[in-house]
This record gives sequence, C-alpha cells and structure tokens, in this order.
Amino acid sequence: MIQSNANTTQNITVLGATGSIGLSTLDVVSRHPEKYRVFALSCHSRVKELVELAKIHQPKHLVTSSKADYPKLKAYSEETGLACQVHLGNDALCMIAADEEVQVVMAAIVGAAGLLPTHAAVQAGKRVLLANKESLVMSGNLFMDAVQQSGAVLLPVDSEHNAIFQCLPQQGFCQKSIRKILLTGSGGPFLQRDLATFADITPEQACKHPNWSMGQKISVDSATMMNKGLEFIEACYLFGVAGDDIEVVIHPQSIVHSMVQYADGSVLAQMGQPDMRTPIAHTLAWPERIESGVASLDFSQLTDLQFLKPDFARFPCLQLAIDCAYKGQAATTALNAANEVAVAAFLARKIRYTDIFKLCLATVEQTPDNKLSSLADILECDKHSRLFATNYMETLL
Repeated sequence: MIQSNANTTQNITVLGATGSIGLSTLDVVSRHPEKYRVFALSCHSRVKELVELAKIHQPKHLVTSSKADYPKLKAYSEETGLACQVHLGNDALCMIAADEEVQVVMAAIVGAAGLLPTHAAVQAGKRVLLANKESLVMSGNLFMDAVQQSGAVLLPVDSEHNAIFQCLPQQGFCQKSIRKILLTGSGGPFLQRDLATFADITPEQACKHPNWSMGQKISVDSATMMNKGLEFIEACYLFGVAGDDIEVVIHPQSIVHSMVQYADGSVLAQMGQPDMRTPIAHTLAWPERIESGVASLDFSQLTDLQFLKPDFARFPCLQLAIDCAYKGQAATTALNAANEVAVAAFLARKIRYTDIFKLCLATVEQTPDNKLSSLADILECDKHSRLFATNYMETLL
C-alpha cells in the first residue's frame, strides 16, 4: 500500500530548473511550502536565471553542466550572497540526483544530457518524476530494470504518459483487459499547411505551437511530430506494452491528453487544460491530489473536439520513430541522437525543416542492429550517431 506523504516535508532536486518544466515545477512547489523544500537546482547555460531562482527557493546546491558558464555561476551566487554550494558537470548532476537527503527528483533536462543523472536518481531509489523521455528512448530496458532493482518510484510527467498512467488501474493491470493505448498529439502548427511549402518553414514558425508553451527543441519536435514518436517509444517501456498496443491519434485541441481503450468497450480519458503544472502536481503528490494553479475545464466552452488519424506524408518523423520502436534500442538511440543534431542545426538555420527527417533516416539506416547491454554501449552508439549525423549534414547544404 502506498503511504501518504501528507505530514512530511520532502526535499526535491530539479534537474533542468530554468526550462519550462523546471519553472512549472517550482511554481507548483511554491504553492505548497509545507510539503516540499528545494534541495538543489541545475541548468546548462542560463546561470543568471538559476541564481534568481535560488534567491527565491534557497537550495543547498546549484549545478551547471556548462564549463564556460561555471565561473559566471560562482560569481553571480557570490555577488548575491547565496549560502548554497556551486558545482560543475555530470558528476555533480548525479550527486544532487542521488543525495541521501533527497526524496524527489524532477528529471527535466532536455535530451541525452539527462540520461546519466536520471539513471543516478533511479539507482538511488528516489521518487523520479520523468520529464526526460530520452532516458527511456535511449536505455529503456536497462532503465526499467534499474527501477525494479532499486525500488525507485517512477512517475511520468509528459502530459500524454501521465494521462495514460491516470487511466490505468492503480494496482497494475491485466494485459488482456486493454485493447489499445490511445496516444494523442495536437499535430502542431503545420497540421493544415500545404506540404509543398514545408521546405520554407522557419524556426520561428516551427516554435509557435498553437496550444503549449515549451522550449525551442521540444517545440520543433512537436511540429515534426518526432516528439510523439519518441513518446510512442517511451510508452512501450513505461507500460510494458508492444507497439501494436499503441495508436497515435491527432487531437488538435489538446484537451484530451490520452486515453485507454478497454476490452469491454470502455474508453477512459484524462482531460484538462494544456498546462504542464497539472501532470507535475499529479506526480509530486501521487497518490494524492494537490492544487496546481491550473483552472478547471469549462465544459460549456468545449464545442468542437476533433480526433484524426496521423498523415505520415506530413509527419514522416512520426512513422520513422514508430519503425525504430520495433527495431530496438540501437535504432531508437541513433534516432534520438540524430534528431538532436538535426533540430539544433535547423534552429541555427544550417539545414531546412524537411532535412530533419532526411538526416534522421540516414542515421538510423546506417546504425548496426547491435544489442546495447550497458550504459557504455548506449553512450557509444549515441556518440557514433551524432558524428555520422553531423558529417551527413554536409551533404544537405
């Protein structure tokens, strides 16, 4: 039986504190000072913003992963008179994730950079609020094995996976009782755009999501629907289901965050405003509920909820990610690496929007179907894929 944490204050580490998920987490935490105390905060390069957050939340530790920005972080924290310790690098990220004083870790570092500290939190048996989907995309079986061995509590923060989690029975479920997991996605800003104009899409247009306020990387992933493909892979590992058990559904309004279809014909859906504070509050307090700061839905205003099949000609990255889910860990690791390289290049205006898929496809196709049996294997595959993707980019210029 899950024990209530209602009468205890929990220490929380926020990995990726200056990103959209990190800021939303701190917003929810600040509403419940009797329940949560900030132990540590991390960022990559937004060190001034990190210090401003530290002035509010008074953590014991601050960490940057950027060697170039570490001196600035020390200088800013000293100028401000903060009492916290300042650290640099991956070892420090793992330290604040695994520290014995910490009960809860928000894993919100974007991309492969979040893999090692998220693993450290899991191996230390923490309550891990997983917003870093790449940890499962890159190391799914190893990651879930570590959760089982350490006794960590893994709770999904992505709105879709959190919705699925809420729609599944709390005490586990019989595989035969479920027909489909229905993974919803808005379709992003280009759901109706003329396909002939896709090569002309700019970073500004790709980052203008119609419903969600997110960082640039995930906004581009939402536009290509690579994000939904990575979530497809993540769902397989999180819920122990096969690819055939998951169906992606386009839902432009982002009100239904995902659904579970049962054998008896029932469909359970989780609904709410498109605001990440809802799943964050859910995972922080689970199995209880706390105030998130998000307004309830006004059902009298919900006049047109649409559900569509995805068009893979429009979203080839989604199809590629689903294909990789069937191929295995090497393919999903390579895909994630190539996509990170491609999105960064697109945002820097080095390649076109349509080149993102081309670069990802080429990288996956050259990746050997090797068994990745350790984190070292996974990191080597990631490194090789990034190198190939970077070199392949020259052919697209």
